[in-house]
Amino acid sequence: MQVQDVDLRLLRIFVTIVECGGLSAAESRLNIGRSTISAHLSDLEVRLGLTLCKRGRSGFELTEPGRITYQASLELLQQCEAFATTVAGSKHKLSGRVSLATIDTLVGDPRCAIGKAIAALKQKSDAIQFDIYVCEAREVETAVANGRSLLGIGVSRHHIRGLEYTPLFNETNYLYCASGHPLFECKEQETEKLLQRAEVITSNYMRDKERRNDGLNYQNTAIAYHDEGIAHLILSGKFIGYLPEHYASYWVDKGLFKAILPQQYCYHIPVVLITSNNHSGSPLAQAMIDAIKRSHTVSN
Repeated sequence: MQVQDVDLRLLRIFVTIVECGGLSAAESRLNIGRSTISAHLSDLEVRLGLTLCKRGRSGFELTEPGRITYQASLELLQQCEAFATTVAGSKHKLSGRVSLATIDTLVGDPRCAIGKAIAALKQKSDAIQFDIYVCEAREVETAVANGRSLLGIGVSRHHIRGLEYTPLFNETNYLYCASGHPLFECKEQETEKLLQRAEVITSNYMRDKERRNDGLNYQNTAIAYHDEGIAHLILSGKFIGYLPEHYASYWVDKGLFKAILPQQYCYHIPVVLITSNNHSGSPLAQAMIDAIKRSHTVSN
């Protein structure tokens, strides 16, 4: 088949569906309805003459041709990005698309200088397109590893081969409860006893539990994949959970949240810039990397 513009668009949609784990989960990422996504996927299958996935009540599952097509799509889209960047570089002007994946709530951290980095790059050239999407921590690394994002900013405990991790600043997390929870207004001598019975929210940062080893009860009925979800659960007054200090301060200042034994239940995790060795020769990628490093050095 001859690859045309419409095929590239359909392939990008297909890659997003696979990375989100299904059509419904891809709706918010693509900002289009499920029926439209399904129609695009069907168009791609007809175009390729392949059944790419099984979808229905049993869930979403790639077929073997679908798995091969997914890998080939990643390679093709990376090559398209590399082509555009290389041609733009020949004009001696920064041009192209900067795609950035980031974890949530960073915008509220005064030490985060993503905005300053974007401003610095925009000052150098008005021919740059910025694409930013927010996702859970593991997705940030995956997006950079498979080439869907030029770079990422997030947290990582176990590094992926082929990626580089540059520390930007440390994020401090405390254990919080909300007004209405037994721990919120308990006497100091009752705290440890109540903690053993309290349900702690399980989050996508659970890899850091290995580092904390806090002995709390994670066998519970609550799980969240983003800080906002953790905040909703804490606000119910039925659960306690870890949140970044800068994010929780909004409710602390209103008297709705309280840090529980902050000297004991506290951990620090580095927020890192995640880049791929595959983009080491890209002038645009290097310019964005330099801008992020420089802006965070100045800020911190």
